[in-house]
Amino acid sequence: MLIKEEKSKKIPCFTKFTMSTQRLRDEDYRDYSSTDASPEESPSEGLNNFSSSGSYMRFGESNSTTWFQTLIHLLKSNIGTGLLGLPLAVKNAGILMGPLSLLVIGLVAVHCMRILVKCAHHFCYRLNKPFVDYGDTVMYGLEASPVSWLRNHAHWGRRIVDFFLIITQLGFCCIYFVFLADNFKQVIETANGTTSNCHNNETVILTPTMDSRLYMLVFLPFVVLLVFVRNLRALSIFSLLANITMAVSLVMIYQFTVQNIPDPSHLPLVASWKTYPLFFGTAIFAFEGIGMVLPLENKMKDPKKFSLILYVGMTIVTALYVSLGILGYLQFGANIQGSITLNLPNCWLYQSVKLLYSIGIFFTYALQFYVPAEIIIPFFVARGPEHCELVIDLSVRTMLVCLTCVLAILIPRLDLVISLVGSVSSSALALIIPPLLEITTYYSEGMSPITIVKDALISILGFLGFVVGTCLTLYELIQPSSAPIFVNSTSAFV
Repeated sequence: MLIKEEKSKKIPCFTKFTMSTQRLRDEDYRDYSSTDASPEESPSEGLNNFSSSGSYMRFGESNSTTWFQTLIHLLKSNIGTGLLGLPLAVKNAGILMGPLSLLVIGLVAVHCMRILVKCAHHFCYRLNKPFVDYGDTVMYGLEASPVSWLRNHAHWGRRIVDFFLIITQLGFCCIYFVFLADNFKQVIETANGTTSNCHNNETVILTPTMDSRLYMLVFLPFVVLLVFVRNLRALSIFSLLANITMAVSLVMIYQFTVQNIPDPSHLPLVASWKTYPLFFGTAIFAFEGIGMVLPLENKMKDPKKFSLILYVGMTIVTALYVSLGILGYLQFGANIQGSITLNLPNCWLYQSVKLLYSIGIFFTYALQFYVPAEIIIPFFVARGPEHCELVIDLSVRTMLVCLTCVLAILIPRLDLVISLVGSVSSSALALIIPPLLEITTYYSEGMSPITIVKDALISILGFLGFVVGTCLTLYELIQPSSAPIFVNSTSAFV
């Protein structure tokens, strides 16, 4: 991913940075998908396949994915630690309000994904381009705006998208540090009380160990070594391991939550309005897969089927989110923690679930880290000596990993980190930007007032969630209303 030596002598630093960033979006994603694409392919090879007849083509036609592969990648990009935090999110909204709100947020998020795809197609056809990414689409949308100030500052559209992508991806990495520390700490502390009986609700006496922050420091050197793997084809092996371990763990979590569900009559239908913004941050964090939509659509053999794949995939994702959110809260009640894995019984079967999911999250760190690394690292490499490119690359990677570790140490509560990342960056990428993009793209060509009002309402909703969710999460960090729960319990009535 480093800039070639022969080009570095002729191209200004900022141009080199832009080209490297564009190369990431246009070609590097293909190595995620377990297809035959290679990092050495040039995006210019796909230009010959593009037709100005209005059909939407993509790079690397021979290496494109089937509809089933695209569906799997869509599911993979939306299912992670956010899913495990949804039972607590439902608690913050209420057993009735939570699932209904999840359903509404899911519908709005999918609608915004469809808006992004539609606007990208519009500019591909209008500008005779085979592919535009999220940042390009926003930039071209501002250039099409009837407001001259927005047209003159259209380049800021790409920078804003890149900024929020960096915040989101590095936020994921911070959450992974907290998740790993919490789960390993609990497994080690309860090791003496771990049995083979998974249905015994006895209270476990914890063996005191070091603070969770120290566990993060223990993981730090291993994570640094992991991100030194810069080739996406090598990372795809880790991605496969992560998918297998997380899938097995998720099946076992569902298997436990459906057993012996307590009486839900004591659970509030609607929770306090003070905790609802925390629900919003966690929910929109879970649905924040919009950054992967255009690369997935661009990679399909038959992109005309993508809309159907998007609706089917996000229906499955929404069903998983709502079902686990409800079942987890019903099963554990007020004792539900930031990740449902922390509530699983202290038997070897479910302790292995925590370890398996943690292993999957560990390997996923490298994949989530890849996007911000490829945006940030070329900026520094372009400003250093050519013979020090590798040293600069590895040094920046190390500093970025250390930054995510430090931030995780400063905010060691998993539920608040998820809510903060969701409120700050996910709401912008998933809810605020796409509706505004539709207005700037099509306003000059004529839009119905109903569409304008609809887009404005979605953006206002996202902005309110951004402001209120961020403020409440920061307030909860500074003055916590209640201490986080560390008791491991196997039901709401231990």
